[in-house]
Amino acid sequence: MRSPTELVQVFRDKQMKLTPQRQLLFSLLHDNKSHPTAESLFDVARKQMPGISLRTIYQTLGELAEMGELQLVDLGNGATRFDPNMGDHQHFVCDSCGAIHDVDITSAPRLRAGSAEGFAVEEIGVVFHGRCNRCNTNHGQQDSSSNKRSPGLQAKK
Repeated sequence: MRSPTELVQVFRDKQMKLTPQRQLLFSLLHDNKSHPTAESLFDVARKQMPGISLRTIYQTLGELAEMGELQLVDLGNGATRFDPNMGDHQHFVCDSCGAIHDVDITSAPRLRAGSAEGFAVEEIGVVFHGRCNRCNTNHGQQDSSSNKRSPGLQAKK
């Protein structure tokens, strides 16, 4: 994602509505590696600007995504996440704390949908699951049965 200053200029050039609320959102997203939800951005934004609305957050995120400034990330946990990292990368989800981290794969095999006859595959994504460094360090002190796991992993227990 471009810097907040660059986004202001892009919005001006495209004659798009530019408000202090949108500029706040630009700064909250810039270099944000937490893969925030709209609701989590709203919670942070309204502490700095109490009059901001959730509608403004969603509208601005949608416009930024349409402009190619954000990736929408659906990890199957119900909430769409927003990722300003537009580079080629995958994601790691901590099954203990739910944190999401970017993962760069330097030499990934070429994946193809060989048996997807009749389907139009538009994108292939890989999501790694496990424990992050913090949770892995604390793992010996916690009961692993409290982990937030995907339904597929829960079925394997």
